[in-house]
Amino acid sequence: MTPRFSMEGIRRTVFGQGSAASLGEEVRLLEAKRVLMVIDPQVLAAGALQPALDSLKKAGVAYHIFDKLTREPEPAEADAAASAGKEFKAQAVVGIGGGSALDLAKAAAVLMTNPGQATDYVGLELVKTSGKPVICLPTTAGTGSEVTFTAVFTRRSDKFKGGINGRLLYPHTAILDPLLTVSCPPYITAIVGMDALTHAMEAFTSRAATPLSDLNALKAIELIGENLRAAFAHGDNLEAREGMLLGSYLAGLALAQAGVGAVHAMAYPLGAFYDIPHGEANATLLPFVLRFNLMACPERFATMAYALAELPDDLSTREGAEACVQEVFELSYDLGIPPNLGALEVPQAEVPAMAQKAMTVARPIANNPRKVNAKDLEGIYHQAFEGE
Repeated sequence: MTPRFSMEGIRRTVFGQGSAASLGEEVRLLEAKRVLMVIDPQVLAAGALQPALDSLKKAGVAYHIFDKLTREPEPAEADAAASAGKEFKAQAVVGIGGGSALDLAKAAAVLMTNPGQATDYVGLELVKTSGKPVICLPTTAGTGSEVTFTAVFTRRSDKFKGGINGRLLYPHTAILDPLLTVSCPPYITAIVGMDALTHAMEAFTSRAATPLSDLNALKAIELIGENLRAAFAHGDNLEAREGMLLGSYLAGLALAQAGVGAVHAMAYPLGAFYDIPHGEANATLLPFVLRFNLMACPERFATMAYALAELPDDLSTREGAEACVQEVFELSYDLGIPPNLGALEVPQAEVPAMAQKAMTVARPIANNPRKVNAKDLEGIYHQAFEGE
């Protein structure tokens, strides 16, 4: 029986090489003449954004650049970006960069129209007034932030990681230009690509999965399986970069529709406690959580295996499911993903605390295909220390 579901999200998507040069045109479609630009400082320094900036000038759009953001940004950075936008009287917000820049842009847009600070809205559906319209231009193929309703922050003072979540955070427009991802370094390409694979696999096996999320998740798995190694091996491979950017986008749509699972819940403490990048934490944990979850839905695991890799047609369901997990281990090895948590310098003595923290990430825990408790999570963490 098809479950009851509803669908909402991003309103417009522009995809293709050179599409960043359409930014000015897209801003004018929003009837905006002044925009706040939230840009990753490394992306800005690389000089790849000139076509986008030139298009704003051509369209007669004034802009203010905010680039004071860090990896895994603090809530105060969103407050600062919103203040800059208000002072500039921006009518729209543009985010350019990886997931941190896009999340910050989404948060700034709602903070410009709602009272208080970013920390006041950490939770689900706490934002009550629509923000300024947001246009996102991702420069990595992994986070899917350009199509999701989440802005995640890390508060290092008390080791807190959480997000502003709600339907009013959906961006208006995503501009997906593969040329913007070409300069992404190999290791970053690897971990954000595995992050996208995590989104797709967790959405496909989620207890909240729908027929529409399944379509997006499976196609994302297929595109990532076909293109991630090639994009990692040779960053100038535009065909692979296109495939990965589209795969990341579809995985983000699936995530927004069906949610994620225990990988994400377990990754949160790694970011909050040890400042490990979100994509790296997901990439390291993914195969171990898959191995734990396999028994809950082996048919879905077998389906993912055939989407991810070329396999013999005559595998049994169990063989296909096990092949799925093995293929993810092999992909991680090829990409140089840390083989275990020890390689990330995480102290194993902290496993009980991490498991307790992970259990508080309620929605991913509830979505996980196999019911988990804190002891289960401790067991997965310990396996992730031991490696394959």
